[in-house]
Amino acid sequence: MKFIFDKQGDTLIVHMQGELDHHSSVSFRNALEGMINKTNAKKLLLDFKGVPFMDSSGVGVIIGRYKSISQRGGQVWVTNLSPQVKKVMEVSGLFNIIKVRK
Repeated sequence: MKFIFDKQGDTLIVHMQGELDHHSSVSFRNALEGMINKTNAKKLLLDFKGVPFMDSSGVGVIIGRYKSISQRGGQVWVTNLSPQVKKVMEVSGLFNIIKVRK
């Protein structure tokens, strides 16, 4: 998985490409948490445009970063979801805590 970080104001935007699965989740989680801390981001936008597949490991990464951002009083959004990624998020209940941004 490849990812590019872009900071706009107090929002950290993450453009992702590749599969977010058990093979990539640990390195992605570590890089994302490090960037959240480094930039002191209060808001997080995860752009899934280049992510065709995500499994439960990806759900865990998102929930963990949601907790980090929430402790700062911030918000997390996702955007550009493929049908498969959207289904995983629906089944896992992620949409109860994370909003979709068009």
